[in-house]
Amino acid sequence: MGTSTSLKDWARRIKRDGVTLWFAGRNERTPWYAKALGWFVVAYALSPIDLIPDFVPVLGYVDDVLLLPGLIWLTIRLLPADVLAECRRQADDWMAARRSKPVSKAGAALVVLVWLAVCGAAWYGWTSRPAG
Repeated sequence: MGTSTSLKDWARRIKRDGVTLWFAGRNERTPWYAKALGWFVVAYALSPIDLIPDFVPVLGYVDDVLLLPGLIWLTIRLLPADVLAECRRQADDWMAARRSKPVSKAGAALVVLVWLAVCGAAWYGWTSRPAG
């Protein structure tokens, strides 16, 4: 198996596990801490807006290559085995029927709010500096 096939399989599993977390967030047997982290990860993963835009050299892909897969892995590890198996089955069925992933408007709003907070903090820091 070639490197490109391995990467494609890995990316497909990450995408499936992102949808798995979407279903796990709706499952009553999912622990609250896994739900909380899962909802955050799902909102960000399914957001049409990235925290670091992809056009930013190198850093633009850090969230896609490192941050998001790491958070998905961590959240998956927090799920009970039976819940994980059930939610993965639901994700596989959903993706086979729709051939796409859901989109999160809440995730887009979360990213916009983070950027507004960063810009507000930068503005505050810039304007509150003593005159030199």
